Order: sequence, then C-alpha cells, then structure tokens
Amino acid sequence: MKINLQKFFYFTSIMLILLAGGLAGYGTHELLEYYEETDFKIGWLSEPAYALNIPVDSPFHHKGIIGSIFAVMFGYTVSAEWARIIVHISYLAIALPLVIWVYRKMNERNIAKA
Repeated sequence: MKINLQKFFYFTSIMLILLAGGLAGYGTHELLEYYEETDFKIGWLSEPAYALNIPVDSPFHHKGIIGSIFAVMFGYTVSAEWARIIVHISYLAIALPLVIWVYRKMNERNIAKA
C-alpha cells in the first residue's frame, strides 16, 4: 500500500486548522468568562450570537456524546458569544486559504518539475 504523503499532510493540515480554530474560539470564551467574573465589561462582544434549542440530554448538545466530539474537535457549542464567533471565523478565514494556497503552489512546482 502506497500513501501519497502530500495528500496526507494536506488533509491533516486542514484538520489541524479546524482544531486550532476551535481552540481559539474556546480560549476566547474562557477569557470572556474571566472578564465576567471580574466585572470587566466589553459590551456586545460578550452577548450570545446564537442559541440552539438543543436539550441537554440530546447527544447533539455540546455536552452529549456526539456534540462533545464536535466541541473538542471544532469548537462546536449550542450558544456562542460574538467575540468567540469573530475570532473563530477570522482565524479560519486567514489560515484555511493560506494552507490551500501553499499546497497548490507546492503541487504546481512538483508538476513543473515532472
């Protein structure tokens, strides 16, 4: 069995970017909770951007079986603050196109050599 290492690292790079985006969003959430405890106000950024009406006992809730996997891997939650959404989407909007661009350039270079 022969594995194409370029494709392997391409897809693992994308998975790592999705994981890092979730971590950035979760870190932002924790920072907002700290600000809330210290009565530091940041305005509308700490208000919920959305709230999914998923019951806590559902497997799709971020504390359920399936939801917890998505929460760890991609930062999924049933309710997120505006700051968390902005950080998460901004990171993905910068990192994903950059990785895709780098791998396309590498692929073009490899085709030109052949």
